[in-house]
Order: sequence, then structure tokens, then C-alpha cells
Amino acid sequence: MKSCIAVLFLIGMFLHTGGVHSQAGASASGPLVLKTNIPLPKASGRMDHMSMDLTGQRVFLSEIGNGGVEAIYLPDGKRRRLLTGFGEPQGNYFDKASNRLFVASGDDGTVKIFDGSSYTLVATAKFTTDADDLRFDPRTQHVIVGYSGQKFVGGKAVAGPGGEGDGALGWVDSNGKKGILIPVDAHPEGFELEKQGTRVFVNVPDHHEIEVGDIADGKIVARWPVSCGDNFPMALDETHHRLFIGCRLPAKMLVFDIDTGKSVASLDIPGTTDDLFYDAAHRRVYVLGGAGAVYVFAQKDPGHYDLLARVRTPVGSRTGLLVPEMSELFVAISQSATQQPELLVFETR
Repeated sequence: MKSCIAVLFLIGMFLHTGGVHSQAGASASGPLVLKTNIPLPKASGRMDHMSMDLTGQRVFLSEIGNGGVEAIYLPDGKRRRLLTGFGEPQGNYFDKASNRLFVASGDDGTVKIFDGSSYTLVATAKFTTDADDLRFDPRTQHVIVGYSGQKFVGGKAVAGPGGEGDGALGWVDSNGKKGILIPVDAHPEGFELEKQGTRVFVNVPDHHEIEVGDIADGKIVARWPVSCGDNFPMALDETHHRLFIGCRLPAKMLVFDIDTGKSVASLDIPGTTDDLFYDAAHRRVYVLGGAGAVYVFAQKDPGHYDLLARVRTPVGSRTGLLVPEMSELFVAISQSATQQPELLVFETR
């Protein structure tokens, strides 16, 4: 398998002027095929997370460098709106049911909510600080946000200095009403919610662990040690009871059994990852690395994963979005001295 990967890597095609090489591009049967690249002339600096409006065919991209969130209309690849005035926009989520766009900002700890048609600001929910990743909870119809600076005593939130922990998951609805969901020992990075249960899995890199919370009880029920550092992104394969986390120090993907809390696999990945995704339809994992690659792993069985492809991308391609309904993987390319910002769109095959 390794020799095949090496041969495919050497014959990878040069796919676009930004410097993307992909063994997938050398064959129509590859796991990722570059479909298009969308220039982002108004973007600057580092990109962060994104979300999708399937009905309106828009992708929303958080652009930390210019303090904005860009709405891109996919049929023509043009910007429809650049929302500005954020303090470090990080996570964003578009809710189809309410036609609301939620944007979390790191500098001021806010989650701002916009009308999805007019782009007008509807409400602002203020958390303590460093509002980061967002997830949707279909059971409550709330958006869940990870943030820092929240102290607790005996499981109760307190204001001011003292207390235990320094992070939390909170919730916010489409009208800006908010609350605390569950305390976390330090700043929460990537997290995933079960669909068939009440657990939430949270990467807590400051403690080198995954914290497992019970949403129904509002408390942490387990802490799983992580053998690598800077464990930021996370993805869940609930069907096979597997949790994937990406680390930067060293660059590894760890696979955990969510029944036992034990790591069952460790694989090399590209450096400075900030997003990874599990593709249930193809039983693959896509790991995005800012060092300049997307690694594609095939799930042979819940305990074994083979490196299927290394897709070369420009440096700074560490965030993206998998859209299973479209069979597409979006990869955001940050601006650098040698690279203009853009959005790559890959077809998953």
C-alpha cells in the first residue's frame, strides 16, 4: 500500500496556479478531485471555520485577518456579502430552520446572530471570552458554543476571580437567549455531540485530554488522557463508536473507542491541523493540515485505517468543511507572502 501511495504522489498533477498537487487529480477514481478554486480578493490573513446554506447555495467563511465573515454564492463563486465588525470571528453556523447565521468571536466572547436574507444583526449573546467553535443540537434547537473565562464553584457558575475551571459549553437560541450547558476545565476546542445519546466529547488541549460531558446532567463524567499536544479538531463516527482527534505536537490523529475511552489507533497527519472530518458515506477521514496537505484515510474497520491519499495544498490550508449532501470538501487557503486567499472545492469520490 505504501509503495502505491508513493507512486501516485510522484505522478500527481499540478491542478491550479496556487500550487495544489493531488494524486486524486491524476485519476477520476481518486478520493478527492479538485472541482474549482474560488478567489477571495477581500480576505486577508488567517481563515477559520465555515458553514453551509444548502438551500441558498451559500458558504459562510470566517476570515480572522479582516475581522469579517464572507457569504459566497457557490453557483458563480462571487461574494454576496462581507459582514464586518467582529473581534476575531472563529466559528459560524447557518441554521436553515430559523434562517439565522450565528458567528462566534474570540476577542469579545460574543455570538452574534444575523438574519440569513437581509444580513441584519438580530441579537447578540455575550459570553465571558474566546467564543470559538459552534455546533447545532437538534434536540433543543440550540446552537452550542465553546468559550473561556467561566468559573464554577460546586458546579455552579460564579462571576469574578476564584472558582474552578476556566471554560464551558454554552447554548444560544435564534433570538439571542443564552445559558450555560456544561462546565469544562479549560478552554474547549473542537467538540462533538452524540445523536443517539446525551454525551458531548470536548478537546481540552490545556489539560491534554478529552472531557466527556453528560448534557442531561450538565456535568463532566469522564476525562480521557491524550498522548499528544494541541489536540484541536475532532470528528465523531457514532455508528462505529469511534472518535477522531487531530494533534499538532506531534502531528498525529488519534482514534478513540467511545465505549472504553481508550485510543485504538495513532496515525501520522500533516502539520498544524485545525479541521478533520469523518465521511460516513465513504468510510473515510479527511485531515486538513496548514503545512500544505489533506490526508485521506480509509476505514478498513473500526480499529484500522489506511492512508489512501496525500493531496497537496498550499501552506495555510488548515480549515474547511465537509458537506456530505453535496459530496464536496471545502478547504480554505489563508493569505501568505506567496499565496492569495482562496477556497478550494474538492469532489469526494
